[in-house]
Amino acid sequence: MTTITRTAPEPGFRGGIDVRVSLRADAGDGNSAFDGAWFPRSRDLAAELPELIAELERRGVRVERFTYSLENWPAVPRKMLVSGRVVRTGGFRSMDPLVVCLTWAGGTRRADLLVVPPETDVLTGARALRLCTRRGLPRSPQMVLAAARSVPLPQVPDLPRSRAV
Repeated sequence: MTTITRTAPEPGFRGGIDVRVSLRADAGDGNSAFDGAWFPRSRDLAAELPELIAELERRGVRVERFTYSLENWPAVPRKMLVSGRVVRTGGFRSMDPLVVCLTWAGGTRRADLLVVPPETDVLTGARALRLCTRRGLPRSPQMVLAAARSVPLPQVPDLPRSRAV
């Protein structure tokens, strides 16, 4: 079993700084289709995952297990050492390619994050990150991404009509 070690002195690992991720305050309560979203910069999970784990830890979520779709990501070692602790990983062919799953608190808390594909434009990605913190989202990742891609119509205020004199 291979273990990837990422520590702060290594070039490229910035300890979770500038990771594009959103997470609801009540993530892991099981009451929403998504607990947030993740907008990785590449499909290199070995490089992206340690940054995500470090950022979530800064937010108080100590990820113990990370599962992902083998359809969208290359397999990574089953255990990764991130900031001095082991995070277990698992790739599955049966998972939705646009979702990753995190567990913490001894496996009692679980969060599903929508994955915004890295090739997505920045504006759409930012909208998806924001949308996934709201309740009442569709359960389909494709529908959430479609909503993030749609441009809202401009809002024109109703002005009181005045009569010409």
